[in-house]
Amino acid sequence: MSVFVSIAAYCDPVLGFTLARARAAASRPQDLHFGVVDQSPQPPADSALALLAPARLTYQRIEPIYARGPCWARALAMALYDGEDWFLQLDSHMDFEPGWDERLVSQAKALAQGRRGVVLSAYPNAFAFENGRPVPRPTTDKVLAHVIKPGTGFEEGHPVLSFEAQPVDTDQPVPGFHLGAGCLFAPGHFALQFPYDPKLYFHGEEQAIAARLFTHGWDIFHVPGLPISHLYNDGRSGMPPRPLHWDAAHEAARKQPWWQLEDRARRRLAALFDDAPLGVYGLGEARTMAQYAQWCGIDYAARTLSPQAFQPMRSEPPPPAD
Repeated sequence: MSVFVSIAAYCDPVLGFTLARARAAASRPQDLHFGVVDQSPQPPADSALALLAPARLTYQRIEPIYARGPCWARALAMALYDGEDWFLQLDSHMDFEPGWDERLVSQAKALAQGRRGVVLSAYPNAFAFENGRPVPRPTTDKVLAHVIKPGTGFEEGHPVLSFEAQPVDTDQPVPGFHLGAGCLFAPGHFALQFPYDPKLYFHGEEQAIAARLFTHGWDIFHVPGLPISHLYNDGRSGMPPRPLHWDAAHEAARKQPWWQLEDRARRRLAALFDDAPLGVYGLGEARTMAQYAQWCGIDYAARTLSPQAFQPMRSEPPPPAD
């Protein structure tokens, strides 16, 4: 039942809240291990971190000037995994429903039967702060499934696409062809089989993970009633906008601009879809990207999108893995 909770934070004033809420809402806080990479000038208050007991905390702080982007930080946080039964990757601005840990484990176990591996993921429902208190602002209490964002197409020079979550009125899990890196739950050995690629930056990271999972024979699911919600940085959160790695004020202190990291990441993503030999960060052999294109409508080889890429439901399950 042990759960490793991987969190990469960047100058986030809500990090302490996220940790405290995860611990308080868990059915078994003694089985949680938080692995936190905090890219901030100052850590959360010692009192806030001490209140996480009996959960375990492995905490690493890095000055923001040395940060190299979200994927680099996620790779560091994933490296703190210590053999736990389950792996949960989160953003650092989340809220939790009571019993979230047991609910996710129960859903994952039910879906894992007969499969090589499963990942539960979504762009979660929103919450906001009102008078300093978290308030849910859900889009649906059913399923939020990922699709290509309407109007999106491949741009010349790189394979990065835009996705969004659409509500699906069902009480059953929905097979997915995409995932949310800020809310991803899987068996613990996910952290060993799919180490995070630190040469990615931000855009395209979810596409890379989805392709790696599919070709290794793993399945993604969007589940009903996901017990985790997200504080979106859209001006409606009740909080001042949090800083981002690529903000101009932060960029001014660094020697390497963010767009160089982004450019490298786009080339890295293109290499992945060309099945370049990327070692542990590469594609698998259980399924092909041609099968992926036929199933979900995203053809990276031809750089085309069929109508089903914009639909939240597949008419067929994922093809079986070899």
